[in-house]
Amino acid sequence: MNTSSGSIVDTTGIPARALRSPATHAGLKNLHLLIQLRWIAVVGQIFTIEVAHYTMNLQLPVQEMLMVVACLAAFNVVTMLRWRTGRGVRNVELFLALLVDVAVLTVQLYLSGGTSNPFVFLYLLQIAVGAMLLRGGYIWTIVVVTALCFFVLSIHHINLPIAHDPIRGLASPYVIGLLVCFVLNATLIVVFITRIARTLRQRDARLAAARQRATEEEHVVRMGLLASGAAHELGTPLSTMAVILGDWKREPALAKNPMLLEEIAEMQVQVQRCKKIVSDILMSAGEARGEASTETTVCRFLDSLAAEWSRTRYVNTFVYDNQFGDDRPMVADATLEQMVFNVLDNARDASPHWVALIAERTETALVITVCDDGPGFAKEILAQYGKPYVSSKGRPGGGLGLFLSMNVARTLGGSVHARNRADSGAVVTITLPLASIVLPETSSAPKTETKTRTETISEIGQSHAEH
Repeated sequence: MNTSSGSIVDTTGIPARALRSPATHAGLKNLHLLIQLRWIAVVGQIFTIEVAHYTMNLQLPVQEMLMVVACLAAFNVVTMLRWRTGRGVRNVELFLALLVDVAVLTVQLYLSGGTSNPFVFLYLLQIAVGAMLLRGGYIWTIVVVTALCFFVLSIHHINLPIAHDPIRGLASPYVIGLLVCFVLNATLIVVFITRIARTLRQRDARLAAARQRATEEEHVVRMGLLASGAAHELGTPLSTMAVILGDWKREPALAKNPMLLEEIAEMQVQVQRCKKIVSDILMSAGEARGEASTETTVCRFLDSLAAEWSRTRYVNTFVYDNQFGDDRPMVADATLEQMVFNVLDNARDASPHWVALIAERTETALVITVCDDGPGFAKEILAQYGKPYVSSKGRPGGGLGLFLSMNVARTLGGSVHARNRADSGAVVTITLPLASIVLPETSSAPKTETKTRTETISEIGQSHAEH
């Protein structure tokens, strides 16, 4: 008999247009499940009719009952065409679909004994489905309609020559029908409730993730405001220090001392580096003081990044391996560079004697891998990797660099993953979709002059030789 029903569950094959809004997606999922279960009902009814008529020798109006099944199948085909349009499904549509199922069940029961048919208890399944899918008055309408149908069937029906003889046990066709009806009801209700519970858990997980994402984004905004304010305030003392160092360099007493001149020159380099960092902070906050994002290529960006990092940080051995392959044009900015710098800085802190930077290309992504030879990550750190203030360094504010790096990667549609190496050390992998960082192939070549890869890699070696 009719066993069609539905629940709010995840299903496959939802039309792409259904993804426009959560409400549309949920309605189409419910309708899709109704379609699937209605096909099960069609097959089940045909099987039940054949067994009852030809195996149990019950005299059923087979032709009329099969015509009802054909009508149900035709209605389901029409419903499938409606589902494929991808338009939102209103609650009233689900209500009307359930009314059709109730009507089909009622006709089949009328043709096969009315309330004396053990499958009359499938009305309870229709009520359960209505309670799961419908809202407000629609649910009670289903209750009233099924009750009226039950009442009418108790008066008007075609008699079914089946004996109500529970003493015979499973030898009685009536008891067998009750058993099948019970198993069917129980199984489908358990399946529906389980799926709804799973869907609710998934919904709660999505809501929790959305709240966490909103909290993290709010945290990033606050940090950006604080960083912007600090950058403004640092601008004046850095400029003052640059002027004073310039004056010292011209002082006759200091000009005669080569060692002091070398130290002053080093201090000037560090002041310029601080001013560049301040400019990058303001640029990221939308208050650019320096250059804007520059057009370059992926290989040039990676080579320049590696050369800059090795020149300004001390590490005994820095291994850089660019395996990107055929170069692609891209737009580079300080945020992308700083994201990789944060990961490299953490690797250097854990392993000042050896750090490796490897760039590879998959079919759809740029994969940047940073390795170190340090102690690796503790299990509790790996479990919360990328969370703010989660760090093994034990200092205030630790962990913010990786937190910001993960947010930058996520904004680009990428990800940052960490793991420990088999022997010693850690591996952090940054995956960035090529679609979010590269320019179309027709884009013009970079207008600014850039160093060749050979010159850049040569600089990396020279910087370590100087250290």
